[in-house]
Amino acid sequence: MSRWIPLESNPEWANKAGLDKEELQFSDIYGLDEELLDMVSKPVKAVLLLFPISKTLEAKRREEDDLIRSKASSPSLFSSVIWIKQTISNACGTIGLLHALANTGIKFAPGSPLAQFIAACKDKTPQERAEFLETTPLFAEIHAETASTGQSAVPTDLDTDLHFTCFVEAEMEGVPHVVELDGRRAGIMDRGKIYSDLLTDVASLVKETYIKGSSGSIQFSMTSLGPPAEW
Repeated sequence: MSRWIPLESNPEWANKAGLDKEELQFSDIYGLDEELLDMVSKPVKAVLLLFPISKTLEAKRREEDDLIRSKASSPSLFSSVIWIKQTISNACGTIGLLHALANTGIKFAPGSPLAQFIAACKDKTPQERAEFLETTPLFAEIHAETASTGQSAVPTDLDTDLHFTCFVEAEMEGVPHVVELDGRRAGIMDRGKIYSDLLTDVASLVKETYIKGSSGSIQFSMTSLGPPAEW
């Protein structure tokens, strides 16, 4: 398995790869209280969550993965969603960013790494996308450069107990749903209909599922993909 330096939640990665920061930007979410969520620039296109892996969350992951596998023979109701299987160690940050950027209908600089990668992935299976990511030089150099210039020093121990997952909106039979995309999982996870908006519903899901299952850890961070803030 290929091995990358763990990536911080660094928006410069996406900018270097072809995202037009005048159109959309990644921004920190400072908390899950209503007044803090109100500060997030909207509409939110995607949410990235960095969370600590715990025994409780791993047990839940195995249960959900078994359920996903049991439905593997059924046609996917989210056929337009691009999901990438993670086969590169420590690449969950990059894969989370790719999941956010590939599933929000945004345009990228022509010929950029993002434009090339997403165009190539549309007709591939999740495993073929993983193999393409592992062999293409499109992102490896950007990943290494961005990880090396983050706010924290590059770790000498490349094993990490923190993991990124991504939430986007996708339609099932014309109804918008919260969809979770995580390269470690067995497939796409339907988190149910959107009742308020993507950000509000994801915040509730994070509190009820991830924070409650974290054994008291506070090693969480969230990032939104949306329009540039006006303040």
